Amino acid sequence: MPRPTISAEKDEEMEINLSPMIDCIFILLIFFIVTTVFVEETGVEVTKPRIVTYDKLDKNSVQIAITAENKVIYGGKEIGVGGVAPQVRKDLAKGDVPINIQADANADTGLFDKVVTEAKLAGATRIAFSSQE
Repeated sequence: MPRPTISAEKDEEMEINLSPMIDCIFILLIFFIVTTVFVEETGVEVTKPRIVTYDKLDKNSVQIAITAENKVIYGGKEIGVGGVAPQVRKDLAKGDVPINIQADANADTGLFDKVVTEAKLAGATRIAFSSQE
């Protein structure tokens, strides 16, 4: 039995079209450039005694104070950092109220950070900071 022969009547060259791939790469490049966030850090710590713009305080906000002696106060009583989360949970059970943290200019920033972290862990989504007008 004779073998069938394969004959090439047309000599076609195969080519790969790179235009769609290049278009996709440029679109991705533009997307990443546009969505990149450029953060400029100052590199130094500064004290900001006053602010230029501010929002009015909500009347139903929870007030937490940090004194110059690094005491955390709520309702005139010292609650400490450990008392922030339970108090915020208790107040948030009444509704979504903003948490306002009033820190003295001489208070420890580490303590301030801990108070904010405790409030966030307790479920607070609206946290405001008080400063001089």
